[in-house]
Amino acid sequence: MIRTQIYLTEELYRDVEALARRQKKTKSQVIRESLEEGLEGKKKTYNAGKILLKIAGKAVKGGEKDLSENIDKYLYEE
Repeated sequence: MIRTQIYLTEELYRDVEALARRQKKTKSQVIRESLEEGLEGKKKTYNAGKILLKIAGKAVKGGEKDLSENIDKYLYEE
């Protein structure tokens, strides 16, 4: 693991502290888990965005005549 330092608001620090106490975990564990959950959500959003751009790119370039009928074929096959 890589050690890092962050600044938290007092309210956020108290929330982390309370959650750590309730879950019987360290504050570091609570922060790491929260970051992982948050970043995972961002990754999914990013991937969805890439798919939408891929669809839009096909439409802008004139696209395929059967795009709406065969959307899965064009999205998931390389």
